[in-house]
Amino acid sequence: MLIGVDIGGTFTDLVLSADGQLHIHKVLSTPDDPARGMLAGLGEISPGGLGAIDRVSHGSTVATNAILERKGGRVAVITTQGFRDLLAIGRQNRPQLYALQPQLPPPLIPRRWCYQVPERLDHTGRILEPLDTDALDAVLDDLAREEIQSVAVCFLYSYLNPAHEQAVRARILERGILEDWQIALSSEVLPEFREYERASTVSLEAYVRPVMSRYLGNLEDGLPKPVSLRVMTSEGGVMSAGRAREHAIHTALSGPAAGVIGGFYLAKQAGFEQVITLDMGGTSTDVSLCPGEPVRRAESEIDGLPLRTRLLDIETIGAGGGSIARLDAGGALRVGPESAGADPGPIVYGQGGERATVTDANAVLGRMDPDHFLGGAMRLHLDPAREALSTLGREMGRSTAEAALGVIHVANVNIDRALRRVSVARGYDPRDFTLVAFGGAGPLHACEVAEALEIPRVLIPRYPGVLCAFGLLMADVVLEESRSVLGPVTPDTHNQLTSYLEEMRAQARAKLRQEGVAEKDILLSGLVDARYQGQSYELTLPFTADLAAAFHAVHAREYGHALRERTVEMVNLRLQATGLVEKPTLAPEPVEENDGSDARLGQRDGFTRYKREALRTGAAFPGPALVFQLDSTVYIPQGWSAKVDGYRNLIVNC
Repeated sequence: MLIGVDIGGTFTDLVLSADGQLHIHKVLSTPDDPARGMLAGLGEISPGGLGAIDRVSHGSTVATNAILERKGGRVAVITTQGFRDLLAIGRQNRPQLYALQPQLPPPLIPRRWCYQVPERLDHTGRILEPLDTDALDAVLDDLAREEIQSVAVCFLYSYLNPAHEQAVRARILERGILEDWQIALSSEVLPEFREYERASTVSLEAYVRPVMSRYLGNLEDGLPKPVSLRVMTSEGGVMSAGRAREHAIHTALSGPAAGVIGGFYLAKQAGFEQVITLDMGGTSTDVSLCPGEPVRRAESEIDGLPLRTRLLDIETIGAGGGSIARLDAGGALRVGPESAGADPGPIVYGQGGERATVTDANAVLGRMDPDHFLGGAMRLHLDPAREALSTLGREMGRSTAEAALGVIHVANVNIDRALRRVSVARGYDPRDFTLVAFGGAGPLHACEVAEALEIPRVLIPRYPGVLCAFGLLMADVVLEESRSVLGPVTPDTHNQLTSYLEEMRAQARAKLRQEGVAEKDILLSGLVDARYQGQSYELTLPFTADLAAAFHAVHAREYGHALRERTVEMVNLRLQATGLVEKPTLAPEPVEENDGSDARLGQRDGFTRYKREALRTGAAFPGPALVFQLDSTVYIPQGWSAKVDGYRNLIVNC
């Protein structure tokens, strides 16, 4: 029995796979202790109790929230003498170029916990100045007095020679100040050049490890020992709970990754490989372009702090079903990013919400049915929602319905901008793609958003509201090894990198075997970060015999030109290691043409209403229509038509 669990801002979604069947379940999230809601949901969905579960794959926002809310551990950083203020100085970037008084986020670690010790390597990794052990001991004395919970160690050029960082760890363990998992070395977390990004990433790692370890411990205490617990990474794979403790920062920004993996898998199965995923939940909307495969990038930011780890390329905006509508100081209607969340949630949930949200607007417009929300398990309270939108309408000089339509329109415009950033702004024509819409609110907005961008087709998965949880079941174990190889591409480059890759392959195989992956299920692929000499940033391309020619081709595809007379410089060598996991088996059903009348619930408010579970494969019907199911509601506008394919996806065409 396999279960995927995705904890969202409003609901915790669960998908169970057993005996070739999928079962779904939703419970309200418990923001004060996410593990509590998850364990309760596991107990409710598992027919044989927790002891019958073989594997739980879990997507977590614990690390991300700890950083955003500045609720990580008491963390110190130890660096080379003279570089104590590295985190504070950063790159001297100005995110708001014309702000007269720019407000930069404070460093993650306060200056009093930033320590320096004498030591120095040169650019080749050769020791210029040995590590001063007396100075180190003085620093460790202070760490003990300050009751530091974890420490990040980042020395100059340690990615070339980690000896001094390893000596620091050995001395900390020898003195018994911290345990091994509480010590993060930059030479292990990110063995690559760019000093500030490396220091920021290892500091983030140390910052979230205590929080993540505590959270995973609570989960493991609530699960029977034989249950295998895996955690989603920001790259779109999963890793064991034990590995997540030592690579906690890889779980940051992992929340929407499972949705991209699940959405692309289902779309490809249905015959669509050029897709844009649209995941609209209660708090945010995540969009991602998949031009034949999910796209990954080398770095990101969390609250203005550089994070240099591989992650899926996802654009996130504060527009969800719980996004609150308001008028700004100039009288313009705004929607989000503030959200009603799970507590109190939208007004129609009847849990104390008082401010109108996107969900309330959909309900007032008749796009959500009070009798069929959550499969009829949760009654919607329309009257207080109408009153709130009526009040908003009076402030705008509009009717209640016009105010509700305005809220929907503003939310759609916000989503439209995000979709344009991942498609048009990157040289892709959205008209060549299929929009895969999921999340509790995604199917309510997908068709109108697609129409504005002239996207001809929307795919609504069978279980759109829990697709992230489904994606967790489809995610393989993924890890990456990297090594700095800064230098020009020469005739000897291929042999040199091949030798390095062999070492990295051996390390990756050993780690995957520790994750319980059999040798036959291991896939390894080499990647190289390269650039033209003089450029500041790199492109990632597959490792090949002729790296220079391959780089010219990739550069021409990305930027429209190639400088073939310019020397190509390699920067980092990467090895992506994948361990294939057992997945649910989805087989297409026979398709028989029908008009969907078996699932028709009648008409109300101008919509023909259907019950999703009763729609047979081959069912075809026009809009305007609403399709109700446990985990979501699908809105099909006038001029659109829908058809159920063999996998029970709803394919909606304009």
